[in-house]
Amino acid sequence: MGPGICSETKNTSSSAMWSLILYILAVVVGLLLFMLYEPEDEKDPEMTAVDSVRRRSRKKNFRLSSLFGVVSASVDGDQDADDFKEHFHSLSEISDACSKAGLGKSNLIIGIDFTASNEWQGRKSFSGSCLHKTVGDRVYNPYQKVISILGQALAPFTEENLIPAYGFGDSVTCDEDVFSFSEDESPCHGFQQVLDRYNEIVKSITLGGPTSFAPIIMKSIQIVKETRKYHILVIVADGQVTEEGSTIEAIVEASNHPISIIVVGVGDGPWRVMEEFDHRLPKRKFDNFRFVDYYKTTSKAKNPDTAFALQTLMEIPDQYKWIKSLGYLKEDSQTADSPEHMEGSASFQSSNSLYRDVSAHSSPSGSPKSQQSVRSSCNIRRRVLSERQVTPV
Repeated sequence: MGPGICSETKNTSSSAMWSLILYILAVVVGLLLFMLYEPEDEKDPEMTAVDSVRRRSRKKNFRLSSLFGVVSASVDGDQDADDFKEHFHSLSEISDACSKAGLGKSNLIIGIDFTASNEWQGRKSFSGSCLHKTVGDRVYNPYQKVISILGQALAPFTEENLIPAYGFGDSVTCDEDVFSFSEDESPCHGFQQVLDRYNEIVKSITLGGPTSFAPIIMKSIQIVKETRKYHILVIVADGQVTEEGSTIEAIVEASNHPISIIVVGVGDGPWRVMEEFDHRLPKRKFDNFRFVDYYKTTSKAKNPDTAFALQTLMEIPDQYKWIKSLGYLKEDSQTADSPEHMEGSASFQSSNSLYRDVSAHSSPSGSPKSQQSVRSSCNIRRRVLSERQVTPV
């Protein structure tokens, strides 16, 4: 009986040991699952709401777009935006579709963000490099790619292929002015010259800030007033605007003129404010603003260039039709000099103090120390401008 009892005791101990091991493993796995699980109702309600609006708008907008009507005969009614963009395989196909959808002669204006946050906004989306990093003559960084893609897609529509190109947000212009890519303020001849000038400028420029789109938008309004022609303003930027109030005022003012505004977000974001600009500015005369997240649009696309061009130009033909219906493209001066337009301009000028004051709702992105240093240098520049009685563009 003795040996049998010992054997039974050993079996019992072994079984208990395995049970304990399995129990511990189950507890560990359970804890890991608990830590990784994020209940839907515990997510940031603000971001969830924005994402929900974004998904609904994305699904709705592409079907309402005239571009969808151009290819609707070959598109399954159940397909979503991702399926729709796979119908295009080249930039020329997108240009043709825009033409068939009603886009007429247009002109391009390009604004490039040279704020200091470009140094760190590529941590995830650009392998940790500065977003303005260049490699020889290659079209390498996201700024170069956006210029190249949209330049090619819109080339058939531009008159004389002239493109005014500007930088903003560097250590000199800060949030108050823009600088021309050309020393004599002349437009570039085609997107290739824009790229060439960008490649030269980026070698010696000092990044600055804060970020405001108001100066480049107001510069575009000035160009449109002088030419009386339809323009597409493409702003390529790396993050949120820190001068939110003045940017909103400028976007609203631009809706009184034949301008479409496209903001292409490069880098890591966040893009909450840009999404709100895209959907929540009711004072505009027409929907003149579109935001596109470059990295999100291109990272998983089969044809990144065409997917980006399509997403960017999706609303342009319809905006062009709205502008024509509002009478903004009339050759006479009735529209430009109407009391309504003069009142709108006066309204913007009266709120121009927002150029120098950070909006109460703005949320600067990036390194606090860098932003503080940049603001200090820009405050010095403001005092110099004030002493010289220079009025920023």
